Amino acid sequence: MRLRLAPQDTKIDFFRYQAATLGTSVLLVIASLVIWFVMGLNFGIDFRGGTSIRTESTLAVDVGSYRSALAALDLGDVAINEVFDPTFAADQHVAMIRIAPLAGSEAVSAGTLATVEAALQAVDPALTFASVESVGPKVSGELIRTAILAMVAATGAILVYIWLRFEWQFAVGAVAALVHDVIITIGVFALFRLKFDLPIVAALLTILGYSINDTVVVFDRLRENLIKYKVMPLRDVMNLSVNETLSRTLMTSTTTLIALIAMLVFGGDVIRGFAFAITFGIVIGTYSSVFVAKNIVLYMGLPRGDKPKPGKGPGNEFANIDA
Repeated sequence: MRLRLAPQDTKIDFFRYQAATLGTSVLLVIASLVIWFVMGLNFGIDFRGGTSIRTESTLAVDVGSYRSALAALDLGDVAINEVFDPTFAADQHVAMIRIAPLAGSEAVSAGTLATVEAALQAVDPALTFASVESVGPKVSGELIRTAILAMVAATGAILVYIWLRFEWQFAVGAVAALVHDVIITIGVFALFRLKFDLPIVAALLTILGYSINDTVVVFDRLRENLIKYKVMPLRDVMNLSVNETLSRTLMTSTTTLIALIAMLVFGGDVIRGFAFAITFGIVIGTYSSVFVAKNIVLYMGLPRGDKPKPGKGPGNEFANIDA
C-alpha cells in the first residue's frame, strides 16, 4: 500500500484560471517591491554593524539565561549563539553575543559593555569577555553587496543551465518563477518587519535551489511529452505534464514542510527567521512551479516543428551535455 497525496491519474485544468493566477503573481511582486522600497528591510546586526562579544566560562552556556539577563538592559537587537569546536577543552564553554548599536552610533559604548558584563556575570560568575570587536557600516555595506551578488550569480547560473538543458523559453520561465519567489519572500519580511540577516540570505539561496528543482521536474516531463504527443496542443501537453508530476510535487513539499514546521515551532529564536523564510519559500515556490513558470512558457510558445537535433535524445541542441 503506497501513500499518495494526490490521485494517480488526475486531470486538473491548471490553466482554467490562467489570467487570475498569473495576474495575482504579478500584483504580489509589484506590491512586494513597493513595500520593500518604501518600508525597507529590518536589517540585523550582520548588515547594520554592531559589537561582537566572545565570552568564555567553565560553566555550560545557558542561552536562555543570557538572553533574560540582557533583556532587562533594553539593548535592542541582540543575538546570542553558543560556539562549538572540537579543539575546546572539556570545561571551555564559548558564546558569541552580538549587539546592534543605538541610532546615531557605530558601536556599543564602553559603559554599556561594562553593564552587559556585569549582567552576564550575575548569571554566570565564571564568565569572562575573551574578545570584543566592533563591525562598522563599511563592513556591513560590503556584506549587503556580497549577498546581492550571491543571489544574482545563483540566478544567472540557473538561467544558463536551464537554457543549455532545455530551450531558452524554459530558462526564462524558470528564472521568472525564481525571481517571483525571492521578491515575494523579501516583501513579506519587509511588511512584517522581520529581521533580515545573513541566515535569511542563506534561506533565500536555499529557496532558489528547491524551487528550480521542482520546476525542472515539471519541465523534464513536459519535454518528454512534447516528443510523445507531437500533435497535442501545447496547453494540453503542459496540463498533462503537471498532472503526471503532481503527486511527486506534493509529496516532496509536504515532507519538507513537516521538518521545517518542527524547526519553526521548536527551534527557538535563533533559527526561527531562517525556518520561516524557507517554509514560506517552499510554499510560494511550489505555487510558482505550477502556475508561473509554465504560464510564461505557454505565452512565449515553443517550437513544435521537425527541428533537427543531434543524437537520439530529447531536448535542444545542448541536450547531450551531461549535467
